[in-house]
Amino acid sequence: MSTEYETVIGLEVHVELKTKSKVFCHSTTEFGGDPNSHVCPVCLGLPGVLPVVNRQVVEWAILLGLALNCRIASFSKFDRKNYYYPDMPKNYQISQYDLPICLGGHLDVEVDGTRKRIGITRLHMEEDTGKLVHQGTITTTPYSLVDYNRAGVPLLEIVSEPDISSPAEARAYAEKLRQIIVYTGVSDGRMEEGSLRCDANVSVRPRGATQLGTKTEIKNMNSFRALQRALTYEVERQIEVLEDGGRIVQETRAWDEGQGVTLSLRTKEEAHDYRYFPEPDLVPLVIDPAWVEEIRSRLPEMPGARAARYVEQLGLSAYDAGVLTAEKALADYFEDCLALYPEAKAVANWIMGDLSRLLNAAGQSVDRSRVTPERLAGLLRLIDQGTVSGKMAKEVLEVMFASGAEAAQVVKERGLSQISDEGALLDVIRRVLAENGKVVADFRSGKDRALGFLVGQVMKKTRGQANPDAVNRLLREALREQG
Repeated sequence: MSTEYETVIGLEVHVELKTKSKVFCHSTTEFGGDPNSHVCPVCLGLPGVLPVVNRQVVEWAILLGLALNCRIASFSKFDRKNYYYPDMPKNYQISQYDLPICLGGHLDVEVDGTRKRIGITRLHMEEDTGKLVHQGTITTTPYSLVDYNRAGVPLLEIVSEPDISSPAEARAYAEKLRQIIVYTGVSDGRMEEGSLRCDANVSVRPRGATQLGTKTEIKNMNSFRALQRALTYEVERQIEVLEDGGRIVQETRAWDEGQGVTLSLRTKEEAHDYRYFPEPDLVPLVIDPAWVEEIRSRLPEMPGARAARYVEQLGLSAYDAGVLTAEKALADYFEDCLALYPEAKAVANWIMGDLSRLLNAAGQSVDRSRVTPERLAGLLRLIDQGTVSGKMAKEVLEVMFASGAEAAQVVKERGLSQISDEGALLDVIRRVLAENGKVVADFRSGKDRALGFLVGQVMKKTRGQANPDAVNRLLREALREQG
């Protein structure tokens, strides 16, 4: 990437709220279902119907705005955004334009050890559009079908300032924003289900210039990886156009994941193209400051504060705390385990290690795991009791993960109990020493590695069920007695 240019990026993130009903009607917001089965006359825009605002949407807009350090407007209104597109049944979208509910927030991100504050211009409420089901890719489809199930689902649109100066920063901002959204509980943030969607405005300009370059808008990015890849490609494309003497056209482009390129969709509209005007069927919103403060009192502990608490009060490393708080479900799981087995480092190690490995391999979230906090705590207690070794516990965990069984049940059914009986272990140790005279002689001549071999032989004869600490101690005692 050329160092003669600098990148300017602004993001528009659309958050689908997890209310039970849509923003202006009673139709369900449930994901999935047969096409056009979650609709009613209001969200289909049929003549003679009137919208009614869902109070929960306003409350959650205020809650998320506070979490993002925004100022809550005491007076805001809805507007009609007019455009003609197949996924808009009314040919206009109810949104907010000049008087949004939240203004002037910020989010701090860190990239390569450098912290940066990204300004948030506004957060406003609007209704979602329907969904075009393409028979192919977005750029090659011969025809598309329209599903209006999503039309009218409540959205919050979060618009950043053009403060982002690299694709990596854009990804860090989007990931941090999703983290806060999920922590507030207003959305599940599942990009694969469309709960969180991101559009990017990107331009380049000669380094040191103050005037913004011509921007393009990129759509169709359904993962953080796709966001970073699309921006990287688009920045390089714009620089190449300028260096070849061309000019950038203000347009909307789509990210094609398969080809790894952005492709032109249409010229980019300006605000006046949408012919905004106040929504005549909805009265303006006058927000009581006391309501705002009551909502503020319900703000949950944010991920940064939670991570700091894990470091200061639980003695975890900053890295461990960061991993555990990256997802709210993981942090909740950790704390539920801790309430049952109060050894923070041990619990953290098992969650971040073997349990996370199993979850990732299965493509599963921790809140859907069969290994509940109660079951993981039960496994850790068996280790403390000497019933199973750490190595055996990994095998037990895999069975628990697949079956949902209790640790004690797995140990009993699989015959995995650790052998700690010293009499039984001494019998095995004596046989091992008798069978490995040369190795015993090597140990006595100062070759410490020989002890490891002998331990391994004991573990082999006991099928890995011998208590390793007891084996080490008893072996040394037996060798001293023979010496």
